[in-house]
Order: sequence, then C-alpha cells, then structure tokens
Amino acid sequence: MSDRELAKDVHYTEPLRTSWRPPRWIREQSEREHERLRNKYHIIVEGDELPPPIETFADMKIPSVLLKNLRSKGIKKPTPIQIQGLPTAFAGRDMIGIAFTGSGKTLVFCLPLIMLAMEEEKKLPFIRGEGPVGIILCPSRELANQTYENVVAWTKALEEGGYPRVNTLLCMGGISMAEQSGVMNRGLHIVVATPGRLIDMLEKKKFTLDGCRYLCMDEADRMIDLGFEDDVRTIMSFFSRQRQTLLFSATMPRKIQDFAKGSLIEPILVNVGRAGAANLDVLQVIEYVKQEAKMIYLLECLQKTPPPVIIFSDNKNEVDDIQEYLLLKGVEAVAIHGSKTQEERQYAIRAFKEGKKDVMVASGVASKGLDFNDIQHVINFTMPKEIEDYVHQIGRTGRSGKTGIATTFVNMNTPEQTLLDLKYLLMEAGQKIPPFLQSLEDPRAAQGGNLKGCPVCGGLGHGISNCPKLEDEQRRKMAGQRGGGDAGGG
Repeated sequence: MSDRELAKDVHYTEPLRTSWRPPRWIREQSEREHERLRNKYHIIVEGDELPPPIETFADMKIPSVLLKNLRSKGIKKPTPIQIQGLPTAFAGRDMIGIAFTGSGKTLVFCLPLIMLAMEEEKKLPFIRGEGPVGIILCPSRELANQTYENVVAWTKALEEGGYPRVNTLLCMGGISMAEQSGVMNRGLHIVVATPGRLIDMLEKKKFTLDGCRYLCMDEADRMIDLGFEDDVRTIMSFFSRQRQTLLFSATMPRKIQDFAKGSLIEPILVNVGRAGAANLDVLQVIEYVKQEAKMIYLLECLQKTPPPVIIFSDNKNEVDDIQEYLLLKGVEAVAIHGSKTQEERQYAIRAFKEGKKDVMVASGVASKGLDFNDIQHVINFTMPKEIEDYVHQIGRTGRSGKTGIATTFVNMNTPEQTLLDLKYLLMEAGQKIPPFLQSLEDPRAAQGGNLKGCPVCGGLGHGISNCPKLEDEQRRKMAGQRGGGDAGGG
C-alpha cells in the first residue's frame, strides 16, 4: 500500500495532544488576565480553547542552554508572535500565524519541532531510514537555507548542553544529496525543504513521512502565489498519521483562508499587526520622483540613515543599473535577482549579512523571505504593483521593536489604483499622507460603491473586479496553458 493510499480518506477532527503544559500559576489565571496581556502586545487571537500568552521564555519551559544561546544573540524576551505563538505550538495546536518578516516567527515554528524531535529521540534513538518527525516548507532556496542555519544553530546549542543530537536535512535544488549522506545515514529528525525537491525525494522513496507529525509552511502566501498549492497538497498526501500543521504568512488573502480551512484542524489564528496592515514601527515616506531623476535622488536618500540599506526594484535590468551606478559613486553595493546564479546570490547575501557591503539592491522575488538584522532603511525604487509586496518589502526594517525608515518613489507611471491602496494603508498605519495622495479620490466613493478591502490581496484601494494580483494570476495561468506551464520547485 502506498503512502498516498494510506493517507487517503482519513479525517481527523481533534487537535494533537502534547505533554507540554504552562506553569500552574499561568493555568490558574483568568481568561480576562490573558486578554489583558494580549492587548498589551497588540496580539489578536481567534479560535477555541486558546492557550495562554506567556511573557518569558523560562515560563514556556524552554531549556536553559537554549535560553543562554538566545541571550548571546541578543534575544532576551519574546516578541508578540512568540508570546502567543510558542504556547500555541507547544500545546500541539494547528496555527495560522500572521506576522511580518523579522517578527521572530522562525523561533515559533522551529523550537516546538526541535523539542518534539528531541522527545522522540530520547524515547528511542533514531536509526538509518527512520524519520523525519517534522518538515518545514519554504517557497525559496534562500529562505530554506536561512531556516536550516537557524535550526542547526539551535540544535547544536542543545547538543552541547547535553541534550540528544537532532539531525536536520536541507532539501532544495542546487544541493547534492550526496553531500548530506551523513545525515541520511544516521536517521532523520527534521527536513527543511522547498516543495519541488521534497516531492522528488518522497517519490524516489529517499525517506517517508510515515512517522511525520509536524508540518510548517513559512511564507505560505508566497508559496500559494508562486503556484505551489498543488505541490503542498501532494506533500500532505504522503502523511499517513495525524500531524500538527502551522502556517505562517505576512498577509491573509482569501486563498490562504480557503487553503487553511481544508488543511488545518481547529486552528488558532495568531495575528500581530493586522494582515495587510504594515508594521507600525516603520516610518513610511512616499516621495514623488520623476523617472529620470530617480538615480540622483537615490543617492540623497542613502544619506538619510547609516547602513545597512536595501533597495528594491522589480526589474532585473534596473537592479543591475542601480548597482552599477552606486558602485561608480563609491557605494559598496551588491545585487540579487532571479537571473543571478546560486553562487552569486549566496555571495551577495553573505557579504551584506556580514556587513562587508552597505547596500543590497534586490528584485522583490529574489529577496522574498530573506531575513536581515538591523536594516535601517528600505528604499522602494519602484512602488510594487501589489500592496502585499509593498508590505513584505517595507517589513525588512523596523524589526524586533526597533524603528526603521521605508522610502518609496512614485510618479505618473505608478497606477492610480496602487496609489489608492497605498493611501489607505498609510491611513490605517497612522502615517503621514503626502498632499498628492491626499487629493486622490476613490472612484468607488463617487459611485456610492462598497469601500471594503479586496478579498484576494487585502488592498483597501480597489475591489475584486480590478485586483492587480488576480489579473496577474490569470495572465500567468493563460501563459502556462499556452506553454504547458511548470511551477518548478526549488
């Protein structure tokens, strides 16, 4: 009987139960006290039988060696997503986490999996051919690599503190599995993967998901946008027992809501910063700059803050032009976009992360999910067409409670609908609205129409009938049908 046949027609209605319990004094608090704490940190929660929010890592019963490791990285107290998200995940509940890049979400889905893997290893040590216990799915190689590095650092700290060894496999395109044969030979606890490569490994029976109890999708909105929805469903069909499923997203479009309904059991929604609303720690500056003046004005903008700075453009040629211009002007800049090789991208990311380069110029697609510390300033050389992408991009600064600046260039080439989305987003985040945006009228108001946000992308400046994201998806679908389209995987 194949994995798929085993997994068919099994419907679970109860969430998984785990051995984790909050401390008694927290269990004895009233729901009102829990709600007060959530309000203090602007955490919105939906669901039944909510686990309590917990303000310290120690009260979450995280091992002291790991607390020491986190402190050495400057992580002393939990962020809002961790305050509610970690107790939810430790309790075995399915979860939808709405949080922007840099909110500390990686710890929320990695740590419960690491603890689960250690628990299983302690019961009966894994041997070759066994595992994994859990899978973390990422939409891009860069994000998978970054998540893998985090998992390895945390499991190493625990091993050095006397805890069982946890083996992690990085499963993505561009990496030969022969390099990781050591991990495969020892038994496998955790797999961090991109969808396409994971399916390839499962179909070749390199490992099975028979004992897998945990699945996390990071940047789920990106994954669905990039056409991986069918791949994810295929991966789910390989599970043969009940699992805990966590889904993380910076935004909450309708597609994600529908996907979650069909894939999660009694999920708890943990929302820090309303889905679609931008991070309130970012000062958003919108500048009207003529196309021909952008390069010169860019240099001025770079003077506003010390490095590191990220500059976004959706055009690969423009990314190269900006980098070339900055290098000529003596600015230490690197660039990443989809046409760069894996080696070029990794070099650029490493040099920027290590502070050897001050500026990274990136296309939105190439940078998705990449996590950089202490970004002072994000510059959108071109305003993204979709407001969701804007939210993702400016979310690179203003992280972990620090403030940051996001400067965005707009001009007559920016679609009016995009400007309207931007205007409403600025209003929602309590940001200063420049006069040229203030004077922009919403055509729906004149027609006495409905001013609710678009259910597809969450943009507030348009309805579903003229959603740029929907149009883009339809265009891609038609192109795929014409060319026999291939979603690819990693």
